[in-house]
Amino acid sequence: MDKMLVVFLISCILHLASAQLKVGFYGSTCPQAELIVRGIVQQRFSRDRSITAALLRMHFHDCFVRGCDASILIDSTPSKSSEKDAGPNLTVRGFDLIDGVKRALEAACPSTVSCADVITLATRDAVALAGGPKYAVPTGRRDGLVSDVADVNLPGPSLTVPEAFSFFKAKGMTLNDMVTLLGAHTVGVAHCGFFQDRLSNFQGTGQPDPTIDPGLAARLLRICGTTSRPVNSDPTVFLDQGTSFAVDNQFYNQTRFKKGILQIDQELALDKSTASMVSIFASNGIAFQQSFASAMIKLSKVQVLVGKAGEIRKNCRVFNPRKTTVLGPGL
Repeated sequence: MDKMLVVFLISCILHLASAQLKVGFYGSTCPQAELIVRGIVQQRFSRDRSITAALLRMHFHDCFVRGCDASILIDSTPSKSSEKDAGPNLTVRGFDLIDGVKRALEAACPSTVSCADVITLATRDAVALAGGPKYAVPTGRRDGLVSDVADVNLPGPSLTVPEAFSFFKAKGMTLNDMVTLLGAHTVGVAHCGFFQDRLSNFQGTGQPDPTIDPGLAARLLRICGTTSRPVNSDPTVFLDQGTSFAVDNQFYNQTRFKKGILQIDQELALDKSTASMVSIFASNGIAFQQSFASAMIKLSKVQVLVGKAGEIRKNCRVFNPRKTTVLGPGL
């Protein structure tokens, strides 16, 4: 079959699936669902503002593997390693919050609201609490039946813009979507190990990355130390050095002045294909917020399961027990 035809057919299937999602999906089956999610997220945010970054990361890592199907929530078993065991997911957190929301939803509306929708709604609410855009997100996702560590292949922090975009394009995202979603780095932290080489020995040159501000590199080097630090010591730094807990456009301003922490963040401001987008977002906070809301909605529709596909897990950490058919005598 022609490759272009295959791509077209896949895009049609994905469109049909996302079209079955709708705002207010639980309006009749669990009308208080979104209020329950929002209340629990608000309680957590009031004592831990870093939960916004944690949920954004969880949502992205879930959607970019098998689609937004909550496969990242499945615990590993002695015989099967789940997505949680993959290197990029070892520092993903917020699972306890999802558990708490799911318990409350099961008490109110048993076997009704999917774990995939819990992640999507909780992330949406955390973004708004952190000063980001408020947006209506469609629901109706179903939970996946597979979670395999071998499936995890996520874009790394040292990629070039074209390399990173290949991951986003494969999920139906545009270059503008990528630049916008990487703006989620306006909150959260990065371990020194992800950018250590930029500080003193970039690509084996023995010198700092020429695209990083010298003052920032010196400050980060004092925090991170050298690569000979103790094995279990990998400090973290804020990706946004100014408004570290706010979903705003300051991340883009910093990359324009060579103050992006991760290499891919700095590349956005330097690459000809993305520099103009960075400039627009840096100078127009409203444009960023509007684009961020649209991109998050689009992300939440990636390869979703709907209708009778998948399941509605009762416990987000484990698949529902498989139903077995008992045959009667003589059958």
